[in-house]
Amino acid sequence: MAQRKIVVYVPLSHADTVREAIGTAGGGRLGKYSFCSFSIRGIGRFRPDEGANPHIGKVGSLESVEEERIEVTCDKEIEEKVISAIKKVHPYEEIALDVYELV
Repeated sequence: MAQRKIVVYVPLSHADTVREAIGTAGGGRLGKYSFCSFSIRGIGRFRPDEGANPHIGKVGSLESVEEERIEVTCDKEIEEKVISAIKKVHPYEEIALDVYELV
């Protein structure tokens, strides 16, 4: 079965909520284990431009936020379901999200 790795960056305040949504959608299943993920903390940096509606920060000002990089695997068949679950609970207007095909 084809597998994907989904990576998403989320502020610490919402990391547990995003992980829960991913697991509930079926992401992070490895054999007889569920809700599996890997996380690492780092600093996300950005500047909201004119017309943005930032959850954190102010338009025109550089911002840095402590975030978690959350990585999970899922079957290709539920990739869109997992991404949709992330988008429903993630606080950012624009979500940094990567999807990798696993071989």
